[in-house]
Amino acid sequence: MDANERDVNARTVERFGFGLAALGRPGYINLGHGNDLRYRYAAESMRDHAWTVLDAAYTAGIRHVDVARSYGRAEEFVAGWLKDRAIHDMSISSKWGYTYTADWSISANVHEVKDHTLTTLQRQWAESLAKLGPWLRLYQVHSATEASGILDRVDVLDELARLRDEHAITIGLTVSGPDSRRTLERTLTIERSGSRLFSTVQATWNVLEPSLSGILRAAHAQGVRVIVKEALANGRLTDRNSDPGFSVTRAVLEREAMRLHCTLDQLALAVVLDQPWADRVLSGAATVDQISSNIESISVRLDDEARSALEDLAESPDQYWRTRSRLTWN
Repeated sequence: MDANERDVNARTVERFGFGLAALGRPGYINLGHGNDLRYRYAAESMRDHAWTVLDAAYTAGIRHVDVARSYGRAEEFVAGWLKDRAIHDMSISSKWGYTYTADWSISANVHEVKDHTLTTLQRQWAESLAKLGPWLRLYQVHSATEASGILDRVDVLDELARLRDEHAITIGLTVSGPDSRRTLERTLTIERSGSRLFSTVQATWNVLEPSLSGILRAAHAQGVRVIVKEALANGRLTDRNSDPGFSVTRAVLEREAMRLHCTLDQLALAVVLDQPWADRVLSGAATVDQISSNIESISVRLDDEARSALEDLAESPDQYWRTRSRLTWN
């Protein structure tokens, strides 16, 4: 690798962030999540495991970590790691709107409860700020949807603007579900004090669910920073997906991965990195091997043959989100 290629790869690593959805609580919907944690669910064991993977992410060059109030003890884990390692060049984003309710149990009937009211915002902001302090740079509405009514809550939007102005923090939101396009369209029109309220959007985008390409491209063009989550479709775009109904799609993925000399996860992430509007992609890795493999996607060079083949794998948004809703907490 020559000096120019090393420089290109270093800049590409800056487009990666690290999401702790799978490392802050014992239960999550990613395929094989329990195995990733080696079924060691004691809080201390999970903290140590999270710190080990965070070490690997930092060594690889990642300088952004994404957490949420509903990710169990993720905020606590990353805050402890930052202090223990005396790290100062890391930015943290967190999210409010869901409350973790599983009480450290994988078999809980309800793992998290959504509530986008002003009371929840004020409580969770105080909790996140107390844990993350100066590292907290981006604060996001967690899973904004039409059904939650968040974009119609004037008191909440006003409070977010106040937090932005008084704490010099960036305000963003994440979207989920088949109606995400409409939510994003409305997001781009919301202003406070003469400027756009939401400066970032975090959305699901991958080869199975690329339906938001147009609106994300438009948001990027308007100066909104686009963050891609679930690039691996919660493990469906990895070699862990043994669903017989996925065999045809998997065969295409395996063929292109073999031709481009990469793994399935690297191929899926390379597709996201290939999108000029994708400012950052979050790795949801839960092991050191996974984070290392994810980062190697920066070396995958897509060609037109791969782009054409992968475009044909898209599912309808309704189908994609139905399948996602059936993933089990493990």
